[in-house]
Amino acid sequence: MFTEARRRLLMLAVALVLPTTAVAQQLLEDFLVAVNNDKAADVRAMLARGMDANTVDANGDPVLFIAARGGHAAVVDVLLAAKADVDRRNRFGDTALMTASLNGHLRIAKALRARGAAIDFNGWTPLIYAATGGHDEVVRWLIVEGADVNAKSPNGTTALMMAAREGKYSTALLLIDRGADVNRRNDSGASALDWATRNGDTTLAERLKRAGARG
Repeated sequence: MFTEARRRLLMLAVALVLPTTAVAQQLLEDFLVAVNNDKAADVRAMLARGMDANTVDANGDPVLFIAARGGHAAVVDVLLAAKADVDRRNRFGDTALMTASLNGHLRIAKALRARGAAIDFNGWTPLIYAATGGHDEVVRWLIVEGADVNAKSPNGTTALMMAAREGKYSTALLLIDRGADVNRRNDSGASALDWATRNGDTTLAERLKRAGARG
C-alpha cells in the first residue's frame, strides 16, 4: 500500500507531467497545421524547437509525404534540409515521391530525387502513379531518370495499363514511344488494349493495335 508521502509524490509527478504533455501535443498540432498550410517559416522554427522532421500524423502519413502531396515545395525543402527520411512510407506503402508523381508536382519530385528518393522498387512505383494522373512531364522526367517503363504493381498493373484505364491518351502515347510493352497483362488478364476497349476509347485502342497490341 502507498504511504501518504508516496501518494503525494505520485500526485506531484503526475501534475508535473501533464502540462509538459499538453505543451508537446499542442506543438505537434501546430506543426501539422503549418505543414498542411505551406507555412515553411513556421515549420523551420518548430524544427529548431525540437520537432522531428520524420513526424507522422494520426493517419500514419509522414510530414514530408503530406507536404509533397499538397504541392508545398517550400515546406518540402525545409524538411529535406532537416534530414527527413526521403523514402519513408505511409501506412499504405506510399512514399513522398509517389504522391508527388501522382499529383503532378514535378519540382517537388526533382527535389526528392536530388536527396536520393528511390524510383523503382517492388510494388506500385512513382511512374505508375504519374501515369495514373496523366502527368506527362513527370512521366517523361522519371523515364529519363531511369524508371522502368514496364514496372508492375503487385497485381501486375503497369503504367501503360493505368494510363489506358484512366483515359490519359497523351500519357499512353508517351509510354508507347518510350518502349512500354503493349501486350503486358495484369493478374486478372487485362491489358492496356482491354482497358481502352472497355472505356470505349477507340482512338487509343487503334493506336495500341498499331503498336502491336493483340486482343
